[in-house]
Amino acid sequence: MSDVNIKKLEEVEPYSGANTIAGIKFRPVARALGVTAWGMNVIEIAAGCADYPQHDHAKDGQEEVYVVLAGGAKLDAGGTSFEVTTGQLVRVGPHTQRKFVPGAQGVTLLAIGATPGKPYEPRR
Repeated sequence: MSDVNIKKLEEVEPYSGANTIAGIKFRPVARALGVTAWGMNVIEIAAGCADYPQHDHAKDGQEEVYVVLAGGAKLDAGGTSFEVTTGQLVRVGPHTQRKFVPGAQGVTLLAIGATPGKPYEPRR
């Protein structure tokens, strides 16, 4: 028996709790696939949505890698702006403030995160 889980992105229901933000779909893909070694989500930000929160991970020490799956965005990080487009990969350290502002086509990001040197603890 193989240990394989395959899903289409559309099959992963976006988060719909108290902190839902209009124009942003936050899909918990790690949980949907059964990944327990690192955090992984897909974030879809609609064109014109400016509400993606500026944040860092200083409290938990998590570094993140973002892969731009579709569209493009301006990434404001650490006082510098970067244009990111489909196919690019970006690493952001835990103490760096970051915010994505989607381009005219919106942006879809794969976000992967974990804390260096610590075992990953999935959120429930």
